[in-house]
Amino acid sequence: MTLLLSLIMMAGLFLMLYSGVGLIQDKRFFTSAPLEVQNAVTDHSERFKGAHALGWVLAAVSVGMLVGAPVYTCYDGIRNGYSFLQIFVRLLIMLWGLKAFDIIVFDWILLCNSGFFPHFYPEVKEVLGPHLFGYNRKEHLTHIILSVPVSLILAAICTLFR
Repeated sequence: MTLLLSLIMMAGLFLMLYSGVGLIQDKRFFTSAPLEVQNAVTDHSERFKGAHALGWVLAAVSVGMLVGAPVYTCYDGIRNGYSFLQIFVRLLIMLWGLKAFDIIVFDWILLCNSGFFPHFYPEVKEVLGPHLFGYNRKEHLTHIILSVPVSLILAAICTLFR
């Protein structure tokens, strides 16, 4: 169940990326991208009629997936009488798995070694490449570290409802 919920979160994160980059196409979605990419991105018109609306609907679905999976994990842990440690480990596995997905798929594959972003924004093709990998190390490290207290707090809250 933990791995399935982790996969749901990963799918939700990818859906959010696709919604923002491929359908909504708003420069505000590039605030976490490398500065070179942010500077290269230009405004684009709607790819097809209704693309922005579809993008916002899919973004809302992706938020539901990203929030719903940990909520279900907590619910399932309470329902099955899991201990504090069991719930904590489940949540930590999910958050660290999501972060690994972010680093490997988003940063290494999509940003540095594929044509994903240039497909939607051809103007960024010249600035992308393997040299960008690790541009956000501090952010990733912060997320990895913060996932421990977040998991601890959520696990503690769950044990109050057993």
